[in-house]
Amino acid sequence: MVEIRFEQSGDIEAVREVNEKAFNEPQEAEIVDSLRTTCKDLLSLVAVHRNRIIGHILFSPVTLKSPSGDITTGMGLAPMAVLPRYQKNGIGTMLVKRGLQHLRDRGCPYVIVLGHTEYYPRFGFVPAYLKRITCQWEKIPEEAFMVLVLDEKAMPKTGGEARYRNEFDQAMA
Repeated sequence: MVEIRFEQSGDIEAVREVNEKAFNEPQEAEIVDSLRTTCKDLLSLVAVHRNRIIGHILFSPVTLKSPSGDITTGMGLAPMAVLPRYQKNGIGTMLVKRGLQHLRDRGCPYVIVLGHTEYYPRFGFVPAYLKRITCQWEKIPEEAFMVLVLDEKAMPKTGGEARYRNEFDQAMA
């Protein structure tokens, strides 16, 4: 049985290990560590199996700036990681669903993700260009940059440019 819960202060090393092993490099783990120290409005969940953290998902603030200059704040999903041994068992799905439900409950207007085009649409994500939303980084495949609108009324009709926090810039360079 897998429990999904909020990350706690004692989970930091285990979360780092999950991200490093899932991505086979330290970059995502370093982004998570950096965001913990610079951003107060994070949603960080872990998947626990037999008292061991085997999965992690992080949501951090993103902004959407419309052509008229209006700014709407939502959340970005990144990273989401599951230890390789536990992948393909629905743990990532559990993490995404729990995170999205929490964001819906707290009135988040949208969530963006840069991810696998076969994976994220099952949660309602669509290519962001369909909502006239562009990514701050060039050379990102249009289909991989997706949005899930949770409150259509809060979205700018003219779309705009979505911007992740600066901690992600180095990974995209």
